[in-house]
Amino acid sequence: MIAGYSAGFARRFAALVYDALLLAALMLIFTTALVMLIARSAILPETAGPWVYAYRAALLLIIVGYYVLNWTRSGQTLGMRAWRLRAVNAQGNRMSLRAALLRYLYGVIAWAPAALGVLWLYLDAEHLAIHDRLSRTRVVQLPRS
Repeated sequence: MIAGYSAGFARRFAALVYDALLLAALMLIFTTALVMLIARSAILPETAGPWVYAYRAALLLIIVGYYVLNWTRSGQTLGMRAWRLRAVNAQGNRMSLRAALLRYLYGVIAWAPAALGVLWLYLDAEHLAIHDRLSRTRVVQLPRS
């Protein structure tokens, strides 16, 4: 069980920025590799057709995979490690795959409208954001070691 108190908006946002930088690098590497492969074939931007959708799906899979794998394995993404945060289930233990997927899905919805779903944590009695409540998970700030 992980001890700690619910993380505030500033730390969550800072971790998200760190993770966004890492994800941008991962997607850049993927795109570069893909362009190098495509440059040798007959797929051109004007004739790409359904490959564009496959490419977009692959980028989405990279993003979802990054968060879900990190949350289910250690509860922390790279940005969360830097800011001493950990995502846990309601009991304070490691998340299941289902909980991590729900957290990601609800998290996208919570962050989308100007982060209103995340700012909800300042109105919540337990300082949980909307996606924390819906996925029955939470982000705790870890003590200094």
